[in-house]
Amino acid sequence: MAPVIHAHLQITVTLVLLLSMLSLATGGKLLVVPLDGSHWLSMREVLDSLSQKGHEVVVVAPEINEHIKPSKNLIMKMYPVPFTQEELDHTFKRASQEVFEEGPFLERFLKTYEQMKTVSATLLSTCKHLLYNKELVRYLMEKKFDAVFTDPILPCGQIVAEYLSVPSIVFLQQIPCGLDFEATQCPNPPSYIPRLFTDLTDHMNFLQRVKNMLFDFVNYFLCDFVFDPYSQLASEFLQRNVTVLSLLSKASIWLLKIDFVLQYPRPLMPNMVLIGGVNCAPKKLSQVGHTLLFLFWLLLQSFRHSENL
Repeated sequence: MAPVIHAHLQITVTLVLLLSMLSLATGGKLLVVPLDGSHWLSMREVLDSLSQKGHEVVVVAPEINEHIKPSKNLIMKMYPVPFTQEELDHTFKRASQEVFEEGPFLERFLKTYEQMKTVSATLLSTCKHLLYNKELVRYLMEKKFDAVFTDPILPCGQIVAEYLSVPSIVFLQQIPCGLDFEATQCPNPPSYIPRLFTDLTDHMNFLQRVKNMLFDFVNYFLCDFVFDPYSQLASEFLQRNVTVLSLLSKASIWLLKIDFVLQYPRPLMPNMVLIGGVNCAPKKLSQVGHTLLFLFWLLLQSFRHSENL
């Protein structure tokens, strides 16, 4: 009788241990450092799905923002920033309008430069007030997160991941200046990958390739202007010399919001995953919508076929 009881006791203990391990494996703790605006709208769809699957999702965001609002599926940790809602709305509205303006290259470049100065100053201030919020940073340390989920156009999330010593998952479409290519060590030849402001395609003659290469200098200038302050901030906060490029190169997974059907051909590394289609909330198309989408696909295929002839 005693052996039978002992065997039942062993089985019970084993089941309890297995069930406890199963409960631990149901979900992880994910820290989210997002970027406001349209970037947040596509990220929120992913976060809602993760939360519904049992993961604990904590979002840190500035109190003054455009779209990052409280959600029943997410734990929101807000922190104060030194600007008003009116100032933020004006900055983003002006930036979005100038993106679609046409004109000579020099005029577009100068407008982009001035606008990037304003937007960059706002975002950098936001990052500083996150990193130097001692109470919030202490909370993040105590939570023992499994990973940081962030949009790398604002490198603040990468700085937080490095400080917390946890893996990072980046969620993006592309980074200006080709930093995503450099950080992942992907080839980025100007012979067929168009640069910003060129209006070129992946089919270029010799002079167009020369133009494409020259525009790299412009991109590097803008890149240094935008990201160097973050390198200085990260070095100061982490108390060692780091660069944005070195921080980005430590990202564990790159989730790219692009689709190979609609993009120029480009090399990818094993930790880069294409997830095109998450830029918009899922909606059911009417029959007319399906027809228009099919016609657009046919037009795209015929255009590509004519280019290859």
